[in-house]
Amino acid sequence: MITLTALATAVLAEEEFDPNTVTPGVIGFVITFLVALATLLLVIDMTRRVRRTRYRAEVREQFERERAEGRGPGEQFPGDEVSGDRGPGERGPRE
Repeated sequence: MITLTALATAVLAEEEFDPNTVTPGVIGFVITFLVALATLLLVIDMTRRVRRTRYRAEVREQFERERAEGRGPGEQFPGDEVSGDRGPGERGPRE
């Protein structure tokens, strides 16, 4: 067993190592591409979630302002934008 190890070491020592010819190859490129793609998808998902949280906070603040002004949640004054069929604070099926 020791002779086999010594022979393998001698053969490997005779080969010259050229660092310019060593490349990660196609497998390295594919793995790097997949990691970059996963990172991009995570950034896009995080941006959507942060934006959604910010919009919910804005709606909540508007609802609190309306409550402080004495308006009911369903009351609309002339010039107010109509934001759909739901009143403030009511959630739809996907929220």
